[in-house]
Amino acid sequence: MSWIEVIPPSEATGELAAAYEQIRARRGKLSNIMAIQSQNPKMIGPHLDLYMAIMFERSGLSRGEREMIAVRVSVMNGCEYCTRHHAEALRACWRSDERADALERGETPEGLSAREREMLRYAERLTDDPAGVEEADIGRLREAGLSDAEITNLAAVVGYFNFVNRIAEGLGVEVTDEELAGYRY
Repeated sequence: MSWIEVIPPSEATGELAAAYEQIRARRGKLSNIMAIQSQNPKMIGPHLDLYMAIMFERSGLSRGEREMIAVRVSVMNGCEYCTRHHAEALRACWRSDERADALERGETPEGLSAREREMLRYAERLTDDPAGVEEADIGRLREAGLSDAEITNLAAVVGYFNFVNRIAEGLGVEVTDEELAGYRY
């Protein structure tokens, strides 16, 4: 499952057991990306709160747009765990295996709006060359119809997935077909 010891739910006590239960209650099951943090249970609650705020709270960005960005960033970072998880969620949002499969392969799907294409461009630039992002990049997002609040949320999604991809890749978190099943989308 990983390159470090993960405390399984059957052995979890105290704060860790409570964190595991919180995850199950909010997401339907315990994911490997949350379980990998079992050695430091104080991280789990804030991490889950951040994830839920970025991906599920009301925002000018649709859930599909957020999942699209999650997949693009994760593909760029070579993170199979997050790519597979969020491509699965994207399939549910887009109701199109073909479009989600293309994005999962690192391609740009047919039929994206100018807004979606510009969001992908920004996500790529922020992931690949964060110091190279300029005010003009923000101007392009505004021209594509994004508000400043939406741009802030977009940057947060990109930043979050760059963060979590590094946890997954840095600790050897694996994804299996069984683990992919059963989440609430």
